[in-house]
Amino acid sequence: MKPIYLDHAASTPVHPEVATVMYNMLLNEYGNASSVHQFGRSAKRIVNGARDRIAGSLGCSPEEWIFTSGGTESDNLALFGAAYASAPKGKHIITTAVEHHAVLHTCAELAEQGFEVTYLPVDATGLVSLKDVESALREDTVLISIMYVNNEVGTVQPIEEIGRLAAERGVLVHVDAVQALGTLPLVLRELPVDYMSFSAHKIGGPQGIGGLYVRRGAPLMPRQHGGLQERGRRAGTESLAHTAGFARAVEMAVQGLPEHHEQALELRAALLEGLDKHAGAGGYVINGNEQHSVPGILNVSFPGARTDVLLMNLDMERIAAASGSACTSGSLEISHVLRAMKLPEELLNSAIRFSTGLGNTIEEMQVVAQKVGTVLNRLRNRD
Repeated sequence: MKPIYLDHAASTPVHPEVATVMYNMLLNEYGNASSVHQFGRSAKRIVNGARDRIAGSLGCSPEEWIFTSGGTESDNLALFGAAYASAPKGKHIITTAVEHHAVLHTCAELAEQGFEVTYLPVDATGLVSLKDVESALREDTVLISIMYVNNEVGTVQPIEEIGRLAAERGVLVHVDAVQALGTLPLVLRELPVDYMSFSAHKIGGPQGIGGLYVRRGAPLMPRQHGGLQERGRRAGTESLAHTAGFARAVEMAVQGLPEHHEQALELRAALLEGLDKHAGAGGYVINGNEQHSVPGILNVSFPGARTDVLLMNLDMERIAAASGSACTSGSLEISHVLRAMKLPEELLNSAIRFSTGLGNTIEEMQVVAQKVGTVLNRLRNRD
């Protein structure tokens, strides 16, 4: 059987068009965009062209876009850069208990350096309360950091409402939008957000490159020093192949959003229909918010089974799924997101994330559901 990949929330296959763009760059373009000769000028045009195309696709100005090495660096740059630039006004930061570790660990480091961090709770579906955000605001609050789409359960947070509330209080807002790009419509100039983080490898682009939107006028203290690349905000020679590949991936993700959404809905429905048939309608529980979520991320618990055993058995059946964030799933620890949702132990210990994307088919969903049922029956009969 051909392997079935259902871990697109961790990383996606590079789209063939993106690979072609990058291949041509690697073969034909090798100048440094900071050089003044013709090779450097050609490289500069490629980087600026990629920036222009991304800005055009996401509805912002080119000068508001910074190329980074990925979502983690974008989160770090936004949090450290905004917090230290705003420190004279205050040192209080608000975030949630279900953020990606790129945000949580950065906030922990900021706390070690004298900032105070408030971690907002979420409800049983992973949704943060606007009232909790408002109650947490203080005179010395300088930054709110809340992700758009949760990478483990797919819950969509009320970013526009939070952004408007923060703007009224003069508080900066950072949004980790790594899972939102390609799944939600984004027009950055219309969103009440100051910083937004992105990653190429979640949308059919290459690993190793991301971006940070910084609203014009929003303060940002650089974290990486050297040259004057990215308008002095992020030093380092730009990768021509990566920037060009990222730009093509963003264009396709934005243009193909309606089709991608419809396909994700169909795949989700097929997988759930199959689970009803092979695992039993009462044999599993969906984790997350069914009303406010993206269809491509489906987190399911199978009471009576263990996550690690399920994943191992599915892997032997050549099916790739995950236990949560790719940055922690290698250790198979209990998800901090599910814990923050205060789920019962039987759901915490049996949760699996299926995430769909390019190349997945309804037939694959039927096979996955059948294999899940087979594995569950084998495990339960063994007990």
